[in-house]
Amino acid sequence: MYKGQRITVVIPCLNEEQGIEQVLKSMPEFVDEVIVVDNGSTDRTSDIARSLGAQVIREDVRGYGRSYRRGFAGATGDLIVTLDGDHSYPVDALSYLIEAFLHLDVDFLNASRFPVSDRRAMSFKHKFGNLVLSLAMSLLYFRWVRDSQSGMWVFRRIILADMNLQSNGMAFSEEIKIEALKNRRIRFREISIQYSSRLGEVKLNPWRDGLYNLWFLVGKRFARRPKR
Repeated sequence: MYKGQRITVVIPCLNEEQGIEQVLKSMPEFVDEVIVVDNGSTDRTSDIARSLGAQVIREDVRGYGRSYRRGFAGATGDLIVTLDGDHSYPVDALSYLIEAFLHLDVDFLNASRFPVSDRRAMSFKHKFGNLVLSLAMSLLYFRWVRDSQSGMWVFRRIILADMNLQSNGMAFSEEIKIEALKNRRIRFREISIQYSSRLGEVKLNPWRDGLYNLWFLVGKRFARRPKR
């Protein structure tokens, strides 16, 4: 617990046995609940996670967004923090992020990877793709977002009830930010973090995923709002 707030960390994983051990061993003691969503791993990801005290949820339907939605459904904390299982996001910065979240008095805090100080952490192709997607989101939703594709966020679990999250894939990362941005009741801010080189196999296809995410941004912007 951190200053009266129960903390849940949700980590989607697909064959991350190299990184998940380091992530979990670095987890701060104030974290109340760690949920590792195993998205059909064929390695020792689940076994390692369980041995280090994480709650493992199996999600056999592949997809980044699908994994997160499954993990969020099982979360019980007041605040949810997200991480990747490849050790690219700074686990040791959780207290810094939560402190900033509480100080800024927001509902959703996006951890921007930019500027990237470690040149090995992100290729020029990925940097350019992120710039295009972040610029597109900023223009479409009239709010500057520096890193629309970041996978590290801190948010109040209660705001999930006001979100219409549909993406099963990589577009989920931008979709949850869109849902936060367009809801006037949700206070959104962004803060920079240190981003590192990932451990293990790279699963992102920059051209396929980048073009799909751009299409998703436009489609979501002009889609009809569901009736409530």
